[in-house]
Amino acid sequence: MTDLAEIPSRTGLLTSVGRIARFTKVMYKPHYLLYGILWVLALEGTAALLTQPGVAWHPTGATAARIGIVAIVLLYLRMVDEQKDLEYDRVHNPDRPLVTGAVSALELRSAMGVIAAVSIAGSLALSVRSAVAIAAVLVYGLILWALEQLSETVRTDIMLNLVVTYPVQLLVTAYVVLSAIDTGEAAAHGRVAVVAIVFAGAFLQFEFARKTSRSVRPGEMYYSNALGAPGSAGASVLCALAAAVGEIAVAKPWEWHGTAAVLGWIPVALMLIPAIGAWRFVRSRDDEYPVLPAVLFILTLYLTLIAQAAVATRG
Repeated sequence: MTDLAEIPSRTGLLTSVGRIARFTKVMYKPHYLLYGILWVLALEGTAALLTQPGVAWHPTGATAARIGIVAIVLLYLRMVDEQKDLEYDRVHNPDRPLVTGAVSALELRSAMGVIAAVSIAGSLALSVRSAVAIAAVLVYGLILWALEQLSETVRTDIMLNLVVTYPVQLLVTAYVVLSAIDTGEAAAHGRVAVVAIVFAGAFLQFEFARKTSRSVRPGEMYYSNALGAPGSAGASVLCALAAAVGEIAVAKPWEWHGTAAVLGWIPVALMLIPAIGAWRFVRSRDDEYPVLPAVLFILTLYLTLIAQAAVATRG
């Protein structure tokens, strides 16, 4: 017989689960999931290409596990951002779920606890080092939250904030690569460190593009406030260039043949996308920097890296 006292608690739990589900629907769009999937595949494939060029690469069950873990950890980080940016969002994004009360901080923190447990346990099934690496990502997210609470400079200086916050992306990159080495999809080799440059450049070109405006935005976290519109746009293009040149330099497509050689040189052609975006911004009177070219660059680059790994590693 069910204790009547348990009914309200079960109802409350279901209500909280529903609120978290709605938060996820609003704040974790399908294209975020697509990005996470492509990120893991491109990372693992590139690591395999650079360290095991004579071995065919293809996704495995371990790859699928890493995709799932990265996907939920990105949601965890989104939940951290929702809480650490609460005061900023009250002014600039008043429709966010935590601001409106559509979800509570306690509910987000409970969900974060569940995600942390699942991601660490899932990573432990891959390797001990995988579990340690993903735990480092989770902890760094909390450290960022604490730093922004303790330091107004970290919270309001966008360039310092970038320096402090970007390492969480590097930690996710390290997680995928180290885990892939442990499960045999890649090998331990010094060249694998270059993937950090390639993927940092790809992400940062998008990061600068999405926060660049021709007009000054007082109180808003825009890189153009600190660098000026030309400086911020230039930073985006330079980051894309670093990603393309870095990948070409280590992959050495001039040593490939046939389809692999064609795929190997595509990153150079992809540089046209952010270059056209910058040219359009300079020539137009649009206030906002065009984000679509930045999105297109990062997605097409990741797809190219996946294709390269699938083709060029066939001995």
